[in-house]
Amino acid sequence: MTEEKRQTKPGMLESRYWKVVFIIIAAVLTFGSPYLVYVMTSALDVGWFISIGSGGVLFTVGLVLIWYLIKKKVIS
Repeated sequence: MTEEKRQTKPGMLESRYWKVVFIIIAAVLTFGSPYLVYVMTSALDVGWFISIGSGGVLFTVGLVLIWYLIKKKVIS
C-alpha cells in the first residue's frame, strides 16, 4: 500500500502576485488614512470625531498588516 502524494495549492503569501497586492494594500491603508480624514472632513462634511476615528482604524489596520508581512518575511 503506497500513499499517493497530493498536489497542494501554494499559500497566498507564496505567490509573488499576492505578496505585491498585500504590500500595496498595507501602504494605501497606512499612508492614505490621513488623506481620507481630510476628504471626509472637507468634502463630505462628516463629523470630525467620525473621520478621525475611521482614519485611526484604517491606519491601525495598515500597521498590523505591515507587521504581519514583516513577521512572515514577505517584507525584509
